Amino acid sequence: MDAIKIIAPGGYSTIQDRGRFEFQNMGVPLSGVLDHFAFDAANILVGNPDNTPVMELTVMGPSIEIHKRMDIALTGAKMGITVNTMPVAQWRSIRVNPGDMISIGQVQAGCRAYLAVSGGFDVPQVMGSFSTYAGANIGGFKGRPIRAKDVLKTGDAPLLKTERVLPQKDIPIHPTHVTLRAILGPQDDYFDSGIHTLFTSEYMVTAKADRMGYRLMGETIPIRDGKPKSIISEPSIPGSIQVPADEQPIILLVEQTVGGYAKIATIISSDLGRVAQTTPGDMIRFEKIDLETAHSLIYEEKNKLKRIQKYFIP
Repeated sequence: MDAIKIIAPGGYSTIQDRGRFEFQNMGVPLSGVLDHFAFDAANILVGNPDNTPVMELTVMGPSIEIHKRMDIALTGAKMGITVNTMPVAQWRSIRVNPGDMISIGQVQAGCRAYLAVSGGFDVPQVMGSFSTYAGANIGGFKGRPIRAKDVLKTGDAPLLKTERVLPQKDIPIHPTHVTLRAILGPQDDYFDSGIHTLFTSEYMVTAKADRMGYRLMGETIPIRDGKPKSIISEPSIPGSIQVPADEQPIILLVEQTVGGYAKIATIISSDLGRVAQTTPGDMIRFEKIDLETAHSLIYEEKNKLKRIQKYFIP
């Protein structure tokens, strides 16, 4: 059954789940959502199972006509949402009915928001994922960002018995100055003073920031004398901080499979959502941590999600 019609698509709106794994050796990137906490929270708020596909919204949200009674939730960046011109809150479930008009505005804080609907968006599964990879026109809705006049279907799911509201203490804020925690490597031996520079300098997010990666601008990170300016291309993972020949760092994200420059450090997975919520002009600092600390932080994040889920489903 048709569930929603897109009146205006917003800035860059795609269907995403947690990502497409095991195909990077074939040149197919992970794709998937960039802010995992906002993604998981959105699905919990409408009662969806884990990893149900949502709509990731960038900078500007869409305008939508509702064709089916269902619950929706908007998490992530603060964008503002109205139902029939009446403002409603984010980070909570919202009951909508056929004929309702939903409008999601321009970002006020952060960069990316996540729209979950009862039953998730009904799109084909490609290589084990519902995620859109627009670079190859696969996954999601017709392998591309959402456009005006698109009509999307949703899965069948029961409506919530009671409204769900995320406690205020669990709602993240999205500042314009962000600290990202990182572990050295894998090519930290290509740097000496550059390591000190990375962890003591502030970098600005440039306009070259998308799902492939974020180019930063600030103090140059010198490559050690005698080391080449590039390396043999090798697999990359989201969070790698790559230093190209101009010695300005690049944070690699989910639509990159290989890199041919030395990677001085790797941002921990718990902080990738912070990267995703920065916009051009925001400032980033890096904090060096060890692997044991990184493991404790990911466990802390997982336990937080378990606590939130138990809050609604004892």
